[in-house]
Amino acid sequence: MQNVILLIHLLLTLTLIVVVLLQRSEGGGLGLGGGGPNATAGRSAGTALGKVTWGLGFGLFATSMALTIIAAQNSSGSSVLDRLTDRPPAREAPAEDSPLGSGDLLPPVEGDDAPLTPTAD
Repeated sequence: MQNVILLIHLLLTLTLIVVVLLQRSEGGGLGLGGGGPNATAGRSAGTALGKVTWGLGFGLFATSMALTIIAAQNSSGSSVLDRLTDRPPAREAPAEDSPLGSGDLLPPVEGDDAPLTPTAD
């Protein structure tokens, strides 16, 4: 069920992006609209794309809420903080025959016995 709602959510998202990009800009960014016959009106006339945008937005909100409710029901019922312990988990020491057993972070390079620090000449 969760996968079906997630698929619908993704399809709504992609469709909403396309519909918003198809809408005509009013000249200004962020809805600051330019002049025109409705320059004094507070709202412009609702277009078909505007109504589709509202519908897709409502559907996106509904699927988001449904996914949140499903995720909350599937959770283990405990907080992450409840699972913490007082001491960190113990680490295993590397084996002595391991290239990392000597405490070096990098494995040794074959045939390179020269020191890594520059020598003063």
